[in-house]
Amino acid sequence: MHLTAKERLVLALDVENFEKADELVDKLSDYVGVFKVGSQLFTAEGAKVVNVINERGGKVFLDLKFHDIPNTVALAAEVATKLGVYIFDIHTSGGYEMMRAATEASKKISLALGVRRPLILGVTLLTSINQEILEKDLGIKRKLEEQVVHLAKLAKAAGLDGVVASSREIKGIRKACGEDFIILTPGIRPTGKSSDDQKRIMTPREAIRLGADFLVIGRPIRDAANPVEAAKEILKEMEEN
Repeated sequence: MHLTAKERLVLALDVENFEKADELVDKLSDYVGVFKVGSQLFTAEGAKVVNVINERGGKVFLDLKFHDIPNTVALAAEVATKLGVYIFDIHTSGGYEMMRAATEASKKISLALGVRRPLILGVTLLTSINQEILEKDLGIKRKLEEQVVHLAKLAKAAGLDGVVASSREIKGIRKACGEDFIILTPGIRPTGKSSDDQKRIMTPREAIRLGADFLVIGRPIRDAANPVEAAKEILKEMEEN
């Protein structure tokens, strides 16, 4: 995807209420291309926050990681499409049939309504998961990178536009799924920032160089004394490739 640094930058609106989200969108809409609305904010405020971002000309990544039986996920995909989100995601571990049902439902409703179909991304493995957790907790003996590539290939076969994956798996996904397959990368930390609870992290410069299309950044902007300056610094770092 040929995107500007701003279009690639996704801000995680992981805040507890509408007021805090509204303040961040107001301050940062000139510097951030996409606002990520996740479980915390959506559970607190519902579709209102999505509608407000859309009304202000912003783009929404609805990060609810749908994972259920195919029919239920298809219905959720319809609702997300009607909401006018730019991106939404589903768990690849729900399997081929579930992912296919979501893509078909979204395509059908977007055509019926004459609206743009959202980009649908598959969540491979959460960035809080490392090799030890994959083996001991999930009982998967494959190497982490191999499991991510396996899930990415499954997502592509099911018609998804791309995946959510750690920057450390970008090369393998690109090789397996091609240049047009979208990769959205969480776990991004600007140079010199702490990793918090994420196990697989990388700087914006490194992730762009490796071929990430979208970068999700939260705390380094949200918690900064001056969020606008923090966003500007990150854009500058992204443009240095």
